[in-house]
Amino acid sequence: MRTLRIRTLAGLFAIAVVIAWSAARLWDTVGTLPGVPVAAPIVLVLIAVALFATALSLRSRLRAQRERRPGAKGVDPLAAARAVVFAQASALVAALVAGMYGGACLYLIMYKLDMDPRRSQAVYAGLAFLAGIAVVAAAVFLERICKLPDDEDSPPGVHAHSHHR
Repeated sequence: MRTLRIRTLAGLFAIAVVIAWSAARLWDTVGTLPGVPVAAPIVLVLIAVALFATALSLRSRLRAQRERRPGAKGVDPLAAARAVVFAQASALVAALVAGMYGGACLYLIMYKLDMDPRRSQAVYAGLAFLAGIAVVAAAVFLERICKLPDDEDSPPGVHAHSHHR
């Protein structure tokens, strides 16, 4: 399974910031800028918490398994793989969402902070941005925990140690 590249996530984030900032500016000149839903940061925080909790649970179970503690509950490889896939999908979506809210927040800070309703929108967008970053961090953490020691980014069928003669 390929690991997430921080460069990919950063690229998605940067593109989303630029698009969101431009869209916010365009939308504001054409009509009324849509509000940031209050639920956005809450949902993202819940996803981040779920990912962190899963990561910590898997880490302690893997440690117990490695140390061969009596009564240690093993980690089902399929469950771990599902957790990694969920983490990767969450990270990609959260990078985009964080970029969108980051771009909107930047626009509101630059041009609209003198208006009271826009100030609260900037706060919500900023919180959603931070929560999106937390989801990405939690997802990368979970993925690193589930990574096998010999799980390199080598193509399938090529072993990490095959170049030794």
